[in-house]
Amino acid sequence: MIGIQESGIRNQGKLALWVFIATCWLPLAAWAADAAAVFSASLVARDGKPATLAEYRGKPLIVNFWARWCMPCRDELPEVKAIADKYRGQGLTVVGIAIEDNSANTQDFLKAYEIDYPNFFAGPQGTELLKALGNPKAGLPFTLFIDRQGNLLGHKLGRISRSELETAVTALLK
Repeated sequence: MIGIQESGIRNQGKLALWVFIATCWLPLAAWAADAAAVFSASLVARDGKPATLAEYRGKPLIVNFWARWCMPCRDELPEVKAIADKYRGQGLTVVGIAIEDNSANTQDFLKAYEIDYPNFFAGPQGTELLKALGNPKAGLPFTLFIDRQGNLLGHKLGRISRSELETAVTALLK
């Protein structure tokens, strides 16, 4: 129905996953076709070089959009980092996309939060990318959950909790 097949979910935790999807993730029908936008977006890597997320295609992926000035983003970054650290060895990739430029202040921010998973910078065009991905008001934080086939399993607008991330990871790593 929404990109997660019944046969792919074990009975244990299935109800929790569906409750999470129904209550936390926005409907997918209107934006599923735009999933390619995240892989082809023109970004800037931490080293200042042009980049895309194309190298992450085919991997279970959490993409977290954030900004330094966004207080809910600041609140959730430690949770996102903990998930990245916990599941890195199991094949999960967590990627951050800042809706700002690659400045010394942004680099200092990433260091202060000890963010060591890949982060990219979308600059001013990040707003349009958010809109293309089903976030019409370009609100932050915004988190995408993409399976190995490149299908968007869901997304969350607003601060995401550790338990919500754990539930999403269970679906992504199946």
